[in-house]
Amino acid sequence: MTVALKNESGSVVDEASLVRLAQFVLDEMGVDRATELSLMLVDEDAMAALHEQYMGEPGPTDVLAFPMDDADDMSTGGPDDTDLVGDVVLCPSIAQTQADAAGHDTAAELRLLCTHGVLHLLGYDHHAPDEEREMFGLQARLLSAWNEADGK
Repeated sequence: MTVALKNESGSVVDEASLVRLAQFVLDEMGVDRATELSLMLVDEDAMAALHEQYMGEPGPTDVLAFPMDDADDMSTGGPDDTDLVGDVVLCPSIAQTQADAAGHDTAAELRLLCTHGVLHLLGYDHHAPDEEREMFGLQARLLSAWNEADGK
């Protein structure tokens, strides 16, 4: 799996850890190894512009996910096929504010948001209560497994 990360946020972030986490989540979800994913870290102004343009909502948000291919096809590619799952956009300054409110560090919040964004790319959502239980339960299991594997 190829995960490309671009940090335009101005924040110092453990980029390698986020890349490894995204790869871990894709692998745990059984996504084809030829899959590509883009992670982008942006500042609040850029996130607010994306939030307004694509979601029609004002102000910055913590994470946005832009799927590219049909999530149902991610496990069917052949050895020469490459599927672009999509883009996950994170805003570290919003993550820091949320981490402070939740009583944990920004890195933990960014791991949660990264996992959340990847799950959205794979077709998970949380509009209905049953969808929320499924997605958030899966998110918690993946983060727990990652923390155990990564020694956190």
